[in-house]
Amino acid sequence: MEKYFSINQNGHSIRCKLYCNDIKKIDAVIIFCHGFSGNKDNRMAQTLANRILKRHKDMALLIFDWPCHGDDAGNKLRLADCSAYLREVIAYAKTRFHAKNLFASGTSFGGYLLLKYIAENGNPFIRATFRCPAVNMYDTLTDNILTAEQIATLRKGKPVAVGFERKVKIDEALLTDLQAHDITLADYSAFAPALKIIHGTKDEIVSYEAVKAFAEKNGIALHTIEGADHRFTNPKKMDEAVTEIIGFLFS
Repeated sequence: MEKYFSINQNGHSIRCKLYCNDIKKIDAVIIFCHGFSGNKDNRMAQTLANRILKRHKDMALLIFDWPCHGDDAGNKLRLADCSAYLREVIAYAKTRFHAKNLFASGTSFGGYLLLKYIAENGNPFIRATFRCPAVNMYDTLTDNILTAEQIATLRKGKPVAVGFERKVKIDEALLTDLQAHDITLADYSAFAPALKIIHGTKDEIVSYEAVKAFAEKNGIALHTIEGADHRFTNPKKMDEAVTEIIGFLFS
């Protein structure tokens, strides 16, 4: 079953989507974090949920809209709000479903935010996977998402709207925030056994070399998929990524 709902806690209204077999028999939850300008109706999240729920009847996958994404009512993207949303979703999974085990999977910007949360709060997940995580999110945004004209506009103190699905309004304060929260400087070695990265060599948005260096520095397992682009538009390569994710989460 698929269920849409909102988590209304501490002044936040977080728009969520839940995949499960029986909402009364959930024992473990996978929290899925979508990418920049994405939303909770995420193709990979649905594929992952469908495959997992066929074999694990007591599992659930919970995905939510980041601030200023999807159906969220926000209009100013801030990293602190993203962390607050993730914190509330984790708490909800534990209290509402009494989940004994939590897992996580993050894509691109969602991978960055998930890794940022782990660096700042410790790892609350049994295992977590990251597909093309934007470990260098500032560079990813300024080099491969924003145009030179948009950057010039930001430097003048004016916001710009960018993105792939819903346009997200960002300002220079967000860029400053991203520079101040450079996760490549954090040490993940203590968490490494519970983490795995999947990345394509033809990623045009997030540098494969940057992610490879990040994984090697921290001792995090990296599964390379030759020829895969950022969105894994080739169905065979997406299937390989999903297989790797499921294999690691349940190994």
